[in-house]
Amino acid sequence: HRCYIEGIDSNVSQAIWNSSAVLSRIPMKGDSLDSCSMFNEFGNSTVPCDSYVYDNLYYKSSRIIDWNFVCNKRWMGALPQTIYMLGVFTGAITLGSLADKVGRKTVFCWSAVLQTVIGVCVAFTPEYISFLVLRYLYGIFGSAGSYITGFVLTMELVGPTRRTACGISFQAAFAAGIMLVAMWGAIIPNRMWLQVVYGLHGCLLLAHYFIMDESPRWLWTQGRVTEAVAIVNKGLKINGSSDVLQKENYILKGNKHRRFDEEEDTVGVKSLFKTPNLRLKTLNVCLCWFANSIVYYGLSLSTGKLYGNPYLILFINGLVEYPSYIVVVLVLDKLGRRPITSILMLAGGLCCIIAAFISQGSVIATSIIMMGKLFIAGSFAVIYNYSAELFPTVVRNSAMGLGSMAARLSGALTPLITLLDSFDPKIPAVIFGAIAFLSGIWVMFLPETMNQPMPETLQDGETFGKGDTWFSGCFKKETINESYIEGMTPMNTERK
Repeated sequence: HRCYIEGIDSNVSQAIWNSSAVLSRIPMKGDSLDSCSMFNEFGNSTVPCDSYVYDNLYYKSSRIIDWNFVCNKRWMGALPQTIYMLGVFTGAITLGSLADKVGRKTVFCWSAVLQTVIGVCVAFTPEYISFLVLRYLYGIFGSAGSYITGFVLTMELVGPTRRTACGISFQAAFAAGIMLVAMWGAIIPNRMWLQVVYGLHGCLLLAHYFIMDESPRWLWTQGRVTEAVAIVNKGLKINGSSDVLQKENYILKGNKHRRFDEEEDTVGVKSLFKTPNLRLKTLNVCLCWFANSIVYYGLSLSTGKLYGNPYLILFINGLVEYPSYIVVVLVLDKLGRRPITSILMLAGGLCCIIAAFISQGSVIATSIIMMGKLFIAGSFAVIYNYSAELFPTVVRNSAMGLGSMAARLSGALTPLITLLDSFDPKIPAVIFGAIAFLSGIWVMFLPETMNQPMPETLQDGETFGKGDTWFSGCFKKETINESYIEGMTPMNTERK
């Protein structure tokens, strides 16, 4: 963008940017025109722009263009993203805990409805404050309500041997969404109708009310044994299995030994910090989410400004996630969650640090940064699966929400850390790499969850993996009965 020049530009056309008429009225700033000032009528000093013209090669309309959120109003264009992150913060805690109390499907479906409505309404918002309010609400119900809860429900509907494929497929769908955003943006030039199309994609989630069941694991922990057994039998029938659960036996067992106590009716985020082993796992996982997010976005910023078609660049950014997902699917159930997460984070951190000491813009630097992004994208995908498997059903959604909140916090801090490059260009990348290294090492002290039944109660969560670290378990291989791991029967169904 640049200043609007009276007599040279008009409402229907604008002068060529490098024409002599424009150059005589707007000073140069480096190799380009000054975006925010122009010469006064005497040509002896500069004054701020009163209005602007925009390069509309790629963007025909946007909030930034329509509301002139540039120069001294640039902060107003950045604030909605911060407000959105605040909404994700709020939703991660409130809806995460709510899903552990009222059910995954309930929170998911209501969030899908509100996400769709808000996503469409935001397109027609005429003024700034209302726009911020809707962005905040969209953060609550979109990312926190639909995405995290949907992932937890997906993981709880399958057995351990299917968790990797389902979990990584969930992440792959997210990358596909990035590419779809780019495609629609390239096709639809009007920002209002583009947002309407984006918002209407939420309708795809509404169908889940009819085709998706509640988590049988969650139902079991709530004492709703009849419903849980019915859903498992339904799954067996759909899959063409000849096995049929003896409903009466499971109902009797569930009613006699059901997996929750009266005191667990009030479980929530606080429950994750009440006992020592669960507390350490929670802090470890939060750091892992924090580190993955800060390194991923830090490496993205390290690539510098990319020139060219922004829609093509965005499409490629989504596409490059897939090599990581493919490799993770192939090795995760062979090597385990813990070593894969640790190795990928250490490798991503190393790429960060190496890139800091290589001349920016070179082929080598760009290659190292892209490799780092691939490593971190892989570990980010694994940590979703890993977190869901580490925590008990009664607080699983709360734990995932807490991890997501840690990731959003680091995402908000990343741009601030990059400002430290004014002291030394190496500082931000070294900080990102150090955080990844610290988390990569600490992950070694988490228990392995590969081929293990998911814990159900707080007591399960406290005892699960106690004493199991990379160093204690790297020379032995855990085995578990295949018929057991595919069952939906919770751990330790007999009370001691």
